[in-house]
Amino acid sequence: MIVFAAFAALGGLIALLAGAVGIRRTRRILSAGESAMALVKRGPPGSERQTLQYETADGHVLEVISPVLLEAGTSVLLSYDPEDPREVVLPGYPRTRVDLGFVLLGLAVILAGAAFAFTAF
Repeated sequence: MIVFAAFAALGGLIALLAGAVGIRRTRRILSAGESAMALVKRGPPGSERQTLQYETADGHVLEVISPVLLEAGTSVLLSYDPEDPREVVLPGYPRTRVDLGFVLLGLAVILAGAAFAFTAF
């Protein structure tokens, strides 16, 4: 039972950290990132996701997989990380809820692991 509790706590810690890193990344890109208009294009064959084509401030044209489902042929505003322009966040479609879900799930699993550990004694 102790081994199960330790693995549960470790898994919860990993989920919590993944969510916290995601929230921090999203906030950093939204606050300090560059903005660009992106054209939503059809994704690669067999993919549900579309691609976003945009031009960076230094004139490079990039195409990345969209983090959310969008309608092909439309335009959308995005923010990108100037240090790594392939890291994008769509201001109207933040991933913060997903990342917050990971944090909450991680906390719940850590607490469940702690409860199992204490009931084993």
